[in-house]
Amino acid sequence: MRTRNTVSVALFAALLVVLSLVPPIPMPGVPVPVTLQLLGVVLAGCMLGPVRGALAVLLYLVLAAIGLPVLPGGRGGLGVFYGPTGGFLVGMLVGAAVCGGLARLMAPTADNPFVSVVGNFLAALACVAVVYAIGTPWLAAVTGIDNGKAMLGMLPFVPVDVAKAGVGALVAYRVQRVWPMQGR
Repeated sequence: MRTRNTVSVALFAALLVVLSLVPPIPMPGVPVPVTLQLLGVVLAGCMLGPVRGALAVLLYLVLAAIGLPVLPGGRGGLGVFYGPTGGFLVGMLVGAAVCGGLARLMAPTADNPFVSVVGNFLAALACVAVVYAIGTPWLAAVTGIDNGKAMLGMLPFVPVDVAKAGVGALVAYRVQRVWPMQGR
């Protein structure tokens, strides 16, 4: 991996840590809080592409797994991956890769604002869907509730996560205009 790629991966892993420092907002009836992690995952995917975006999330998750308090609420350690939010953490890794791949296809350059923002937004929505698809059944299995109830419990998060996808798409477009990602 070239130096620029390594620095980009480390920078976005650090961004995920910083976004995780924002205190989580609890949601009634669901043990999963609202955090800004997903915004960081969307930005990593849209701006770094599938491989580097996923590597940035992987680095962040490795830091959490070895016990550093980099997750919302100052959590860390392997035990977090076995809890109700573990599936969402794993989903972020896959989501970053999906987001990066789709952003590469749908928003190839920052030259056309509409195409770039819409392409990034659609890629970000796919990221959200992947995170939910992995995290929700995991949440149901760990908490012992049925999948349908877990899905209903996730409904309050949908508008918030769609908003994060929109913000991520806009930020990615604006940043790519001044700091283009070569080989995304």
